[in-house]
Amino acid sequence: MPAKELKNQSVDELQKSLAEKREHLRVMSFKVAQRQLKKVHEIKRTKREIARTLTSINQLQSPKA
Repeated sequence: MPAKELKNQSVDELQKSLAEKREHLRVMSFKVAQRQLKKVHEIKRTKREIARTLTSINQLQSPKA
């Protein structure tokens, strides 16, 4: 998801999205361990999406000086 779309979402929406992405990462990790996941690069992409989402949440929650 592009950063522009993340900026337009509320904190609650971002947290729901974060929970979904973390669950997806957990499932992919299990699939890698069982040698069922063929596209291992998806893990790296999901981790980056989680980081972007966390950054957006932190920016929205931080007090603006």
